[in-house]
Amino acid sequence: MDDDLAIERHASNPGGAAQAQDEDRLAQFGYKQELKRDWGLAHNFGVSFSIISVITGLTTLFEFGLNTGGPAVMSIGWIIVSFFTLSVATAMGEIVSAIPTSGGPYFWAALMAPPKWSPFAAWITGWFNLLGQVAVTTGISFGLAGLIATVATVKSPEYEPTPAKTIGIYAAVLVSHGLVNTFGVKVLKYLNNVSIILHSAGVTALAIAVLAKAPTHQSAKFVFGYINDGTGVDGAPGWSERASPAYLVVCGSLLAQYTLTGFDASAHLSEETRNASWSAPIGVVSSVGFSAIFGLLVLLSFLFSIQDFSSTLNSVYGQPVLQILIDVFGEDGALVLFSLIILCVWHCGLFSMTSNSRMMFAFARDGGISPFFHHVDEKFRSPVRAVWLAATLSFILALPSLGSDVAFAAATSIATIGLYISYGIPILLGLVWHKEFVAMKGPFNLGLFSRVVAFVAVAWIITISIVFVLPTANPVTSQTLNYTVVAVGIIALGATSAWVFWARKWFTGPAAEVTEAMRLGVDLTEPGVEIDEKAAVRGAQGGRESTD
Repeated sequence: MDDDLAIERHASNPGGAAQAQDEDRLAQFGYKQELKRDWGLAHNFGVSFSIISVITGLTTLFEFGLNTGGPAVMSIGWIIVSFFTLSVATAMGEIVSAIPTSGGPYFWAALMAPPKWSPFAAWITGWFNLLGQVAVTTGISFGLAGLIATVATVKSPEYEPTPAKTIGIYAAVLVSHGLVNTFGVKVLKYLNNVSIILHSAGVTALAIAVLAKAPTHQSAKFVFGYINDGTGVDGAPGWSERASPAYLVVCGSLLAQYTLTGFDASAHLSEETRNASWSAPIGVVSSVGFSAIFGLLVLLSFLFSIQDFSSTLNSVYGQPVLQILIDVFGEDGALVLFSLIILCVWHCGLFSMTSNSRMMFAFARDGGISPFFHHVDEKFRSPVRAVWLAATLSFILALPSLGSDVAFAAATSIATIGLYISYGIPILLGLVWHKEFVAMKGPFNLGLFSRVVAFVAVAWIITISIVFVLPTANPVTSQTLNYTVVAVGIIALGATSAWVFWARKWFTGPAAEVTEAMRLGVDLTEPGVEIDEKAAVRGAQGGRESTD
């Protein structure tokens, strides 16, 4: 890199001192302000809260949950998974407070790894995060397509929602999200406000209405104690018989863990958020905390309101949540409430693509993918090329559904593992090289609890990364194979091979001089740094590399 690194500083907007401070902080990372920074704490929180969207995960995976463990695993599993997920979010919050950029996990990994390994850490983390982001968008929007196809059968029993028709609906959903993210970037924050209301007040009202109107209620023993194993296919024994009940329980936890993903969106939107060093980490942690509470309320309302377990699980509509609503409100009332759910899921998918495109934009900016995608449309102030890349990759990832019965569950597993591995790498780096991380920390600081929380988070991520590649249906055939291990393996092997054979020759990740300055607590944008401290940074960088 040229010795005289020039960091372009963007003139502050009329927003005031906070705006200038945010832009100065971004300049310390070597970037100018390209995206419009007009989001507040509530908007930042709302994006992650909307992407987590408890009603999305619960509705689309409710049948999976009933089959893979039943009510007991769904309810108790939700509480346990929420606790560990909150530890991951808290550890992430501390990192994003120190490093608030759109790159998120891959940029964090670059700054927190030793200089010799910084480019590789950024490269591998970036690709896992990209995979997870794409898979989350796939899971949400493909799930929405399935819900729309299911609703069509309520008043039109002759309609058959074939895989090909569902893929067609899915394509239309992706196009709608792409168009809003392309031309409606100015209204995204207002749609975000609508989404917050829908996911909080709307979903709460739905849960209360279901409980209040249900003709009968299940017992607490049923909700917290009944285990069901429906993982056997065509008369085959389920996994609780073939393996053990513990195997069934850990597989069933996918419902809760998949639902509580996507909260890194607050980090990816940090370059568009005011006072990002504080707002972004609060957005990460609070979105998980509130989602855990709202999710438990909704989950319990559905479980307690099941009228007949067998008819709900084997619903003629193929959708247990819809069956519960029909049993409680009748077809017309159920369709109205299910439309509310569909609206929530649509907003969830919209903001998932928003987060996805920002990550791709930042990764392209640092050379992780083609620089063609590092482009912001001057008129709409949106990374349009990255938006449509996200839409295209999400569509491709859903194509196996045309020939696989477990494609949707696999997509949710891919999303969960891809994202959590990308969360775990920088958390692990901060745990191992903690002294260097302490020098970077921002206002959200865990102090003495930092390493304890990080250890718990890393241990949990390792656990779920193993669990969610396991098969969830027995016997394992071409139709029931959990192809998560294939997709994750391709990314792991492909990204590593690409690094070994060619990417290591040109990919440097975030500027080496900038990353070393961050480790030393030096602000390269200060005028006095030009003479003395830049040399010290380069000297420290060279010294560290020589000792590695």
